[in-house]
Amino acid sequence: MAGLSATPAHAATGEAVNPWVALAYLVAGIFFILALRGLSSPSTSRTGNRFGMAGMLIAVVTTLVTHDIANIVEIGIAIAIGGLIGFLIARRIAMTAMPELVAAFHSLVGLAAVLVGWAAYLNPAAFGLVASTFNFTAEMRDGSTIAGGYGIISPVSKIEMGLGIAIGAITFSGSVIAFLKLSGKMSGSPILLPFRHVINLVTLAAIIVLTALFAMANGPAETLPLIVAMTVLAFAIGFLLIIPIGGADMPVVVSMLNSYSGWAAAAMGFTLGNTAMIITGALVGSSGAILSYIMCRAMNRSFLSVIAGGFGADASSGGSTEGGEQRPYKQGSAADAAFMLEQAEKVIIIPGYGMAVAQAQHALREMADLLEEKGVEVKYAIHPVAGRMPGHMNVLLAEAQVPYENVFELEDINSEFAQADVAFIIGANDVVNPAAKTDKSSPIYGMPVFDVDKAKQVFFIKRSMGGVGYAGVDNDVFYMDQTMMLLSDAKKMVEEIVKALD
Repeated sequence: MAGLSATPAHAATGEAVNPWVALAYLVAGIFFILALRGLSSPSTSRTGNRFGMAGMLIAVVTTLVTHDIANIVEIGIAIAIGGLIGFLIARRIAMTAMPELVAAFHSLVGLAAVLVGWAAYLNPAAFGLVASTFNFTAEMRDGSTIAGGYGIISPVSKIEMGLGIAIGAITFSGSVIAFLKLSGKMSGSPILLPFRHVINLVTLAAIIVLTALFAMANGPAETLPLIVAMTVLAFAIGFLLIIPIGGADMPVVVSMLNSYSGWAAAAMGFTLGNTAMIITGALVGSSGAILSYIMCRAMNRSFLSVIAGGFGADASSGGSTEGGEQRPYKQGSAADAAFMLEQAEKVIIIPGYGMAVAQAQHALREMADLLEEKGVEVKYAIHPVAGRMPGHMNVLLAEAQVPYENVFELEDINSEFAQADVAFIIGANDVVNPAAKTDKSSPIYGMPVFDVDKAKQVFFIKRSMGGVGYAGVDNDVFYMDQTMMLLSDAKKMVEEIVKALD
């Protein structure tokens, strides 16, 4: 061997941060904060979306203008193609499919983080990550010499890179499973593997150890097997964490994966030295984590148990996926419901996923308007996990221009059911199921539910008695003395009630 040497790389000398770039990213970050503030209320959500769009536009334009991009035309074509695909999907997607769409988009964020991390690993010089170069010359047997070298990435950059790849891979595979469950392509029931918690803990520990070894290793021969193994295990644990989670907890999973995608972006922001990515990722990650925690409290679930992948779940508590029991129930017509609604003084409407499927929100708003004209007080009760993603029902009611002041959360309205003449349930199931309070073997046991059994009269709209909620359990509300089942498509039934009210 003729010689080995390690020399500092040019990229390691550092470059002065352009103050205009820093200012632009700061402004973008402020817009993102204002976006989150606006999205905290339905009345300001449109403004919040506009702030978010403005912040992202500033961040993207700043990055394109100030960075040395090899081919801006190719970048522009890629943005145009992606934007067109997003526009077409947004125009065509039904609100009922929004939960699985969100899960699918989260998977793309995670995959992007993985690809960026691998790109930085394979070509660190292009990302300004080379702390030094290792040059070598070797003498061959025939007397000739060969020369080569590779860039050495600092341990700190490799830790950031490893975290970004690992979190991104977990987000990708976990989001794919969530998409399959939400879209019905995979059973929504928990899939409980034997020794799943031991497997998860061992896999997570292995990822941490591999990341540490990757940070300390040098040279492609040492680092490549480590980063490959770390990526594969991260993809695997994302799959293992989500399959044990049942349908009743899916709204929390969507929020949790949103948080993961934010942390993956933040980690990549540190790797790339991009302030905008760090700010955006931290905002998305922290807000998603807070929302997940709030939803877990609303469902009386342990936050740790959900993120650990169904920790504490019991294979026997998955609930029945068969039809409801053959028990006597009362069935009514639209005319019966219209007559009793007219006589009521106070009506509380509880919307659920069935309303979204039938797209009945506009007809429901029309029915509520007619009742209010007749002097009936009408309120809407929204459960924190109604539908299959956070805020699903709020968005649908806002689309139908239901006044915000008439929409109440569970803790604000649950005490009013005792004074309500009618509890009008349209497409909801698990969130009104008293088994959550009485049946310890139920998969929804402990979840706060609406006290609809305290109302004088209950109208329950569902397609048939054969179906059960997403958690897969029967509902005693169907068979209560004061319950009248309105078996029909939700939109059709409400439209018939509207005609009878006219």
